[in-house]
Amino acid sequence: MTLISSSAAVSTPTPDTGLIQIDNLRTQFGRAVIHNKLNLSINRGEILSIVGGSGTGKTLLLRQMLLLEKPTQGTITIYGEDIHTASPQHVAYFRSRSGMLFQHGALYSALSVFDNVAQPMRELRTLPAKLITDAVYLKLDMAGIAPEHAQKMPASLSGGMIKRVALARALALEPELLFLDEPTAGLDPDSSDSFVQLIQSLHQELGLTVVMVTHDLDSLFALSTRIAVLADKHVVALGRADEVILCPHPFIRDFFLGARGRRAMSVFLPQLQQP
Repeated sequence: MTLISSSAAVSTPTPDTGLIQIDNLRTQFGRAVIHNKLNLSINRGEILSIVGGSGTGKTLLLRQMLLLEKPTQGTITIYGEDIHTASPQHVAYFRSRSGMLFQHGALYSALSVFDNVAQPMRELRTLPAKLITDAVYLKLDMAGIAPEHAQKMPASLSGGMIKRVALARALALEPELLFLDEPTAGLDPDSSDSFVQLIQSLHQELGLTVVMVTHDLDSLFALSTRIAVLADKHVVALGRADEVILCPHPFIRDFFLGARGRRAMSVFLPQLQQP
């Protein structure tokens, strides 16, 4: 585990493993400082989960990695270049290799399931219609959506189906890097478990690197290769779940070692249960 002070820097990942490197990030809106001297390294092929209390900038950090927000200071290096100063060609490459699942799905309400998944492919303006059709049905199948649902509108879908369609759209361009914002939020326990299993299988089959923001302890323990904890405006702990829970930080104690945390650990990390 890495315990990180506000002035410490995470070591640069090796070219063989490192995919994302965040250095000395500062995010400020007026007088409000959200991130300060935030450092984080994300390795190729892992599932890195980001947790933290309300207002710690978890989703904001995700949006900065996606070029939807720009930090006040610092760098975010992906595929070897600072994405906020990269050439248009590098930005286009990064976006073509990345997929995003937003918290509430963010499907286009006026488009059918089929057209929602087809949209990223159509925007390329280089793929023939027949190839797009075949690819859409393939992505829907990968996400557990049967062909008969392809012409349905988002308003007729359950919460679980919305998540799956949104995941199929995120996978439309066969990304290497997948971002998930609260992927199980709003799902009932059975749907949540099923969705976690889907992410696990896709991660393994497609060799994805996954960056996930979540507050769901079951998903966190089931999926995470490593966990980054945001508090005090930076990453205060980074490591495996069994390492992070040993960090003597008040948020970590309350989040992981409260009643909900202990219940989740009893299922996923029973060896960590304390008397």
